Amino acid sequence: MSRPRQESDFRPETDRRPDRSTDRSPDADRGADAERLSRRARFLRELSEARELRERVHPRRSRAARMRQQALRMRTFRW
Repeated sequence: MSRPRQESDFRPETDRRPDRSTDRSPDADRGADAERLSRRARFLRELSEARELRERVHPRRSRAARMRQQALRMRTFRW
């Protein structure tokens, strides 16, 4: 038979990742941030290129997707 659940069962556990701020120097952090930002910029460029390509290849489908997205925004907007 199992024990009844307690409040401590539902508490999120603490972050188990090691603290990396003590392992690296500030220069290394700047380099990692720059690398992360360049990867993010590349991803966003590729994403926009993919959207443009999709619109050229399937204009009606992409227009319908835009209209659905706009309708969703209008439904969730609060006056």
